[in-house]
Amino acid sequence: MSDTAAQRWLVVGLGNPGPEYAGNRHNAGFMVLDELAARVGGRFKAHRSRAEVVEGRLAALPVVLAKPLSFMNLSGGPVKALADFYKITPDRVAVVHDELDIPYGALRAKLGGGDNGHNGLKSITKSLGTRDYPRIRFGIGRPPGRMDPATFVLRDFATAERKDLPFLVDRAADMVESLMTAGLEATQNRFHAGDLNPAKPPR
Repeated sequence: MSDTAAQRWLVVGLGNPGPEYAGNRHNAGFMVLDELAARVGGRFKAHRSRAEVVEGRLAALPVVLAKPLSFMNLSGGPVKALADFYKITPDRVAVVHDELDIPYGALRAKLGGGDNGHNGLKSITKSLGTRDYPRIRFGIGRPPGRMDPATFVLRDFATAERKDLPFLVDRAADMVESLMTAGLEATQNRFHAGDLNPAKPPR
């Protein structure tokens, strides 16, 4: 394997394919990948792994950006196929996903851990055979009242939330770049203190 190939990252955004899901909270990962593709200067193209991919350089490193075309609960198959195709080990497979257990406006980076009931992560962990891959967690908060979480994640972001959504998507994309170049701990130190606070606008 060349030195360049050894540096390559696979960055996966989780979501459901199709225009009817595009604005859903569950598609936060796709939104971040669209921003990263714009930074790379590429357009997503179909890949035989049942995913759309963009190949290029991000933060001066070779990267494959991917959006699985399977539905969320089957994300693992395309991710494993891409990791095998590009010969990328799980420690360089970064997954961007929505997270119910984090409030809206908060973003978190972590390595490994459980799936917290997230079917996309559950599928990826099973297919890769390990939990030890980095994640960028995009907080969407808990559903109001007694709403079923499965219903909540398939609803679009609320009007008030959409005001801050471009900022959060951009910041999550910055976290991906930081993870690739500076590592997990530095990314956590830099970004975890920057949550949205209604009383204190983001700088």
